[in-house]
Amino acid sequence: MNTLFLSKTKQTAKWAAVILLSSALAAGCTAAQPPAKTEDKPAEVQLKTVKVSKIEKQKIGDPIEQVADVASSIQMDVVAKGGGDILEILKKRGDYAEQGEVLVKLDPTDVQLSKEKAAVAVRGSELQLSKSKEDLANSKQELKNGIAKTEASLKDLEKTYNKMKNDYDLGLVTKIQLEQTETQLGNMRLDIQSSQDKLKTLESTNSLAALEQQAQSSSLSLREADRALGNLEIKAPTSGVITDLPIDVGMTIPVGFKVAQMQKLDPIKIKAELTEATAQLVRGKSELTFYVPGSVDKTKGKISYLSDVMGSQKSYSLELEVPNQDKKLKPGMKAQVQLTEETDQVVVSVPTLSVVREGGDTFVYILNGDTVERRKVSLGRLNETVQEVTSGVKEGEQLVVSGQHQLKDKEKVQLAK
Repeated sequence: MNTLFLSKTKQTAKWAAVILLSSALAAGCTAAQPPAKTEDKPAEVQLKTVKVSKIEKQKIGDPIEQVADVASSIQMDVVAKGGGDILEILKKRGDYAEQGEVLVKLDPTDVQLSKEKAAVAVRGSELQLSKSKEDLANSKQELKNGIAKTEASLKDLEKTYNKMKNDYDLGLVTKIQLEQTETQLGNMRLDIQSSQDKLKTLESTNSLAALEQQAQSSSLSLREADRALGNLEIKAPTSGVITDLPIDVGMTIPVGFKVAQMQKLDPIKIKAELTEATAQLVRGKSELTFYVPGSVDKTKGKISYLSDVMGSQKSYSLELEVPNQDKKLKPGMKAQVQLTEETDQVVVSVPTLSVVREGGDTFVYILNGDTVERRKVSLGRLNETVQEVTSGVKEGEQLVVSGQHQLKDKEKVQLAK
């Protein structure tokens, strides 16, 4: 029985080994087979990553300045209108004088004598003219009286003549008597006509013309003497500083002699020569800021002149007019004129590295939502790593500052975390 049991046990083990080997082979065959085919899926698009920065206004630099000269607003020669000996000099070189103030006095002796002679001539001619006017008026009145008297006599004689004609018809008067009366009438009428002609001649003809001309000439001589006397006081033609006074007491000077030179300091002028580029910075402005080197005070000056065309120095002349009541600004000083203001330096700017350059054009990328927009820009001044943008973008927009060189217009992007 034990032998039978052992035989069955061995047979069972043998079959078990066969079954295990078959299972292992089946498993090996199954693992070697390729996986079943599945449907293809589209590959996911990878967005480019960028960094952005808000566009702001920044100070691009200091105001642009131009060296200028301080000059008097007016430089004027003081010329003697009368000649003579210098009697007194009331001002000296470097003094300030108000307009109309007397600078120099000339000896008036000769002119005063001329004035006295002219005054005597005026009085004489006026007396003669007055007497002649009176005589003329009397002559006219005598003629008028004579004419009136003769006309009255003529009327009486005409009455007598008419009566004699009647008496002649009656034989009471002879023909000779009648003819004599008629002759008297004719002579009387001739006398009246002659007197009337004389009166008309006196009234229509200026018989006093020569005397009147003489009186006018004498009066003119007196006025000239007065004017010459006034010209002996040489006065300042403008308010300013006397910069030249080449005279001395006792000198004899002729008419037209340059007695002094004056420079007007209030207002005063600031003058500069500009290039084409710097002149463009000034055009359209009404005033500019300036200061004197070494001083912290800055002052506004009104632009009184800016040339439209280049001058002989191949530049554009600029002039500022500045009040100078305290006379602190003097001709010969230098000044710095600010062609731009502090506010002109605060401009829309972008980092220089954010600019994409292609040929002669410049571009930046602006983020709008999740899409970038390619913008053509015009660049201005450069200040280290920042550059002014004069057109193409505006303050507040989101500027791509990293990854922009790999972008295209209207491309979607994602922001770096």
